[in-house]
Amino acid sequence: MKLTIFAASGGIGRLAVQQAVAAGHEVTAAVRDPAKVTWDEVRTVAVDLSRPDPDALSEALAGADAVLSGLGAATKADFGVAERGTRAICEAMRATGVRRIVVISAAPIGTVPSPGRPNPPRHDPGDAFVQRSVAYPIVKAILKKRYADLARMEDVLRASSLDWTALRPPRLNDKALTRCYRTEVGRNVRGGGIISRADVAHCMLEILDDPATFRQTVGLSD
Repeated sequence: MKLTIFAASGGIGRLAVQQAVAAGHEVTAAVRDPAKVTWDEVRTVAVDLSRPDPDALSEALAGADAVLSGLGAATKADFGVAERGTRAICEAMRATGVRRIVVISAAPIGTVPSPGRPNPPRHDPGDAFVQRSVAYPIVKAILKKRYADLARMEDVLRASSLDWTALRPPRLNDKALTRCYRTEVGRNVRGGGIISRADVAHCMLEILDDPATFRQTVGLSD
């Protein structure tokens, strides 16, 4: 499969590139700085999604069968990039005829209000009592602006006609790939609390051809 991976030098993106190449996919890495992509087998295109360039996006998507995106704010200066960048990606996908996209969101986003979902449920059906009452309220307060950006990013996907999936992992770590994780379509994983970035990248690739995940959020955890 020909894949275009955005934010390909980020924590999950670089692992997605590595795993995709190992699996035999043909990969284009769309990054601000192509010098950060060190795989000889990978085609690179300079794309800055804080200031999207339609021509660069078209070049990155040329010939692609599907898109993976690990886009998200790394610093306060990046707040808004998930929504703005994903909107630009979706527009470029429509223009180039690419339909499949898998993005990274976050486990608490189902309860974060957004313009498209001003009254979300108070709790995700997969969340345990401690997550509902303690963990997620604290995390949402700390990461309020970052989560608001991800919620608006999901709005962009829902408003599109694309075959999208938004993965909602809980807390991330840098442990090794296990391939042993659980997923739930449309809800968070009951009792889940942590997952490695390597396993999130693996899940992105695993669900690419799964129509049950199209136009859905997917919870995942260890």
